[in-house]
Amino acid sequence: MSFAREVRGYAENRFDAKATYNKGLKMEGKGRRALSDISNVVGRNPQAVGAKKFAAIDRPVTRNYIATLANNQHLVQDTQHDKNIYEVEESVVVDMEDLNGPSAFQPEECNEVEMEDPFDPMVISNIDEDDGENQLAVTEYVQDIYTMYRERENLSCVPRDYMWEQTDINERMRGILIDWLIEVHLKFELMDETLFLTVNIIDRYLSRERVLRKHLQLVGVTAMLLACKYEEVSVPVVDDFVQISDKAYTREEVLQMEKSMLNALEFNMTVPTPYVFIRRFLKAAEFDKELETLSFFFIELCLVEYEMLRYPPSMVAAAVVYTAQCTLNRVPYWNRTMECHSGYSEVQLWECAKMIVDYHRKAGQGKLTCVHRKYSSSKYNCAARIEPALIIGEEILD
Repeated sequence: MSFAREVRGYAENRFDAKATYNKGLKMEGKGRRALSDISNVVGRNPQAVGAKKFAAIDRPVTRNYIATLANNQHLVQDTQHDKNIYEVEESVVVDMEDLNGPSAFQPEECNEVEMEDPFDPMVISNIDEDDGENQLAVTEYVQDIYTMYRERENLSCVPRDYMWEQTDINERMRGILIDWLIEVHLKFELMDETLFLTVNIIDRYLSRERVLRKHLQLVGVTAMLLACKYEEVSVPVVDDFVQISDKAYTREEVLQMEKSMLNALEFNMTVPTPYVFIRRFLKAAEFDKELETLSFFFIELCLVEYEMLRYPPSMVAAAVVYTAQCTLNRVPYWNRTMECHSGYSEVQLWECAKMIVDYHRKAGQGKLTCVHRKYSSSKYNCAARIEPALIIGEEILD
């Protein structure tokens, strides 16, 4: 039998072996895909081809064939005439090589080739994997917690036009109040959660009760007092808030307003604010200090703006992280992991993100500049001085 015929029979046996092998895998439910290109694997395995250099041929190279060539150098030239005979798919030979014997390709290397690219934007990563030993991360049911947050976030929302029901105050006055409270929050060195809950309490109360202009600041300091009692370990006393408001109100007025607000809110203080969502979305974005600081700069700008009440807290938080990613040119701006945990696609966030970019551009102008001044300091990495992400507007126009 000629050498060419032997090789043809060898290749046909390989195809039969692969068909039998794949059939067995399907029966066991363990099918795998064939490798389409193994040049990189062969390049890393010099032992698979030995120390000698051979002539370039088109035939699939196996160890048995290499040994044959090493002992019969005249066959190298002969195979050039028969190269059409050896056009056997590479993936078949690599997948099936030495099924019954030791392989030149170790299982670890095969697994490495078949693994998904960790930088592929289509891959959803497990963001809680590194917190398995951290009991405070409650990785066993953290996803259930955020599912509950999404179901209940409507409880923290207010009508987007509630200010029309107010006769003595307007959205501009609300913005002045929130801007001042951000400064008070910074002066008292309170937790981030306290600020977000304070703003939420104010909006929910104003959406239910009409307030006179002269009592608006009283609503603000009382809301912060309630938020401190709910979130803080060391709570500022009532007199601290009387002093910070330049004694515009008495202690008794603050306590009376506290009763009024709790009754109006039916003592419901447990609501998901943008804070709980932004923490989760930053984790999905694998944040660093720069991304975290810029995101909080954006979300505090959103707290001041009345028109942001049209969006639910989760969307505001997602749009803030997306805008920060674009501002810092972190590619991809929005991958499958962030989309999975936020529940929003990149397209859904564009409108809100465009508004955030506009707030960023105007942050240092006008009278409400507390957030800009706060995040222009070195303590917050001068986040407010970063150039706005104008690319968001360009993408929307496209």
